[in-house]
Amino acid sequence: MRLLFYAAKVYDKKSFDPVIENDPDVEIDYIEHELEPRTAALAAGYDAICAFVSADVGAKTLEILKENGVNIVLMRCAGYNNVDVEKAKELGITVKIVPGYSPEAVAELAMGLALAVNRRLYKAYNKVRENDYSLRGLRGVNFYQKTAGIVGTGRIGAAMCRICNGFGMKVIAYDMYHNPALADFVEYVELDELFARSDLISLHCPLLESTYHMINLENIKKMKDDVILVNTSRGALVDTDQLIEGIRLNKFLGVGLDVYEEETGNVYEDRSDEIMAHSVTARLLSFPNVMITSHQGFYTKEALEAIAETTIGNLRDAAEGKRSNNDVA
Repeated sequence: MRLLFYAAKVYDKKSFDPVIENDPDVEIDYIEHELEPRTAALAAGYDAICAFVSADVGAKTLEILKENGVNIVLMRCAGYNNVDVEKAKELGITVKIVPGYSPEAVAELAMGLALAVNRRLYKAYNKVRENDYSLRGLRGVNFYQKTAGIVGTGRIGAAMCRICNGFGMKVIAYDMYHNPALADFVEYVELDELFARSDLISLHCPLLESTYHMINLENIKKMKDDVILVNTSRGALVDTDQLIEGIRLNKFLGVGLDVYEEETGNVYEDRSDEIMAHSVTARLLSFPNVMITSHQGFYTKEALEAIAETTIGNLRDAAEGKRSNNDVA
């Protein structure tokens, strides 16, 4: 089975090569190009391709892949809102994802962002590097006995619930499906109530039509003053322009984002020498209570190993016609 691996980084090769080391049936070619219509034809002669959350796996891309004999698309991530699932089904292309590579990796980063914006750790680090040991601008709040509102209690959201519970926080959650494993310490509430009661709001839900821009000015106004908002799920859960308006209204103690609406074209790239004209992200970074990271929630040793193992397992299953919970098309 020949697999073309798009948008490959050094860490991808390091995690995938050991998985196929003793498997003569799998051959991987790594390329730096991102998957999009212009590069889809590079997959000619391959049985499958592997793409990431930043790829364009829309209708045009899928049509070109199909024309070139590719019938298997492996997403090495949990999200697949960048995949035209209906088109894939129409073309008979199997699409598999990695839904649970390491829930703790993402949840731990979410709490890390919450702590960093609360205690202004990024600002404190830079102040001390400049021999400024004053405490001005660094005051935070205790998380102990505060209320954490977790939106989405799948594997990652459940891990975040456990972390917040460990901090001694009251944990409330919103999800259409209640997770029975959390019954001992999580109170499920409606979304409006979660917004109104939470001191920390952390988003752990998929991007759907119903969740698109769920964080908007109307809902921001329902939140407590000095609330902390964290998003490690999908950028478009948050209406960035209206988030900025909410920040300007002094609604937030802090905002921590590992994902954001402008990340396509930026994520995993070094653009430090470029002037980013009309960048909403740059406007966000102008605020002292906002911290943005590089969509790195998945980036731990354990998570990378799990992603590689599950992706290659998905390849084998697809080649044998086996269906699983990892299938989306």
